[in-house]
Amino acid sequence: MSAVKHYLDLRGEVCPFTFVKTKLKLEEIGAGEILEVILDHEPAVEDVPRSVKSEGHEVLRVEMIGEKLWRVVIKKCLE
Repeated sequence: MSAVKHYLDLRGEVCPFTFVKTKLKLEEIGAGEILEVILDHEPAVEDVPRSVKSEGHEVLRVEMIGEKLWRVVIKKCLE
């Protein structure tokens, strides 16, 4: 797996802003690059991966990293 080059800390954000901000960040990075998103809004842990997959990106990992804290690792699709 490629190294994570981009990070987005969305603690304190709620849906739909978690997906909107993730989508905007994905637009800034290059195809094939990896984005790590930190979330603390539980519904976003399902919504963000589902939404980025529907946009054609690959979700590499979703993991709990603390109490009410998750990491979602996304690989941007080819443009």
